[in-house]
Amino acid sequence: MPVTSLAHQPPQLARANGIDICYEIFGHADAEPLLLIMGLGAQMIHWDDEFCRQLAARGFRVIRFDNRDIGKSSHLSGGKRLTALELLKLRFLKIPVAASYRLIDMARDTIGLMDALGIRKAHLVGASMGGMIAQEIAITFPERVLSLTSIMSTTGNPRVPGPSREAAAVLMAPPPATKDEYFARYAQTWKVLRNGSFPEDEALDRSRAERTYARGLNPAGVSRQLRAVLASGSRKERLRSVKAPTLVIHGTVDPLVHPEGGKDTAASIPGAKLLMIDGMGHALPIPMWPQIIDAIDQHARRAAAKAA
Repeated sequence: MPVTSLAHQPPQLARANGIDICYEIFGHADAEPLLLIMGLGAQMIHWDDEFCRQLAARGFRVIRFDNRDIGKSSHLSGGKRLTALELLKLRFLKIPVAASYRLIDMARDTIGLMDALGIRKAHLVGASMGGMIAQEIAITFPERVLSLTSIMSTTGNPRVPGPSREAAAVLMAPPPATKDEYFARYAQTWKVLRNGSFPEDEALDRSRAERTYARGLNPAGVSRQLRAVLASGSRKERLRSVKAPTLVIHGTVDPLVHPEGGKDTAASIPGAKLLMIDGMGHALPIPMWPQIIDAIDQHARRAAAKAA
């Protein structure tokens, strides 16, 4: 199905779960809805425009959106920057991290957006924290899920190995003070997360950073999102209740969410399929799009056929 300029709705706001969510739609209005849920501190444009267009060309109505506290969606308030001491207390003493909201609230944002758009059921594709949100939706709102694809995510199980030292340093680094520092940090961050040489993506780092910067940064919001992840605990036991057909995609060299996180997700959800992508880190590199998009497409089609 050719995707024309008519099959694209530019970014706009919807009222969802009491806040404003900025969203954008690629594809035809009568196509099956496929929601893309992004990860920690990442704006919806981290689902690359061309990635979205290629999915829409497969016959989906592709909807990407900014999570709360990021991009053009509502920015909340409260909470302090996470400290290393809090992380140590959580890990060794099991003292919970305080949070302004949790992943379930972000799941309700997604359901609120579906309601605003008149979508009864959708295919959910979540990356990293977005995978955690998608898992939460599949657990709590099973009637709204056609299929679940969880990418480079995990269950919250504390037994899963943590990030590499370099990836943890990227995650916990203080926000950059200037625009130039932000651009340098962006390139360095993605170099660490991609965990390999990807010249096509490296060539786009500057323009992607400029676009992200222009849409607005919210370091305090990223801290609140991180607290939401840590305060939400493990979903491992509850994932046993998931009925939606599930695909788990994970890179073999992911430095941020250990590959065991993907394996644990697949093992926790009945009937889940696991796709480990050789040489993929914590990113969606352009050379791996064909494999990722094919897998999402085939999984969603199988699920839709089964539900028909």
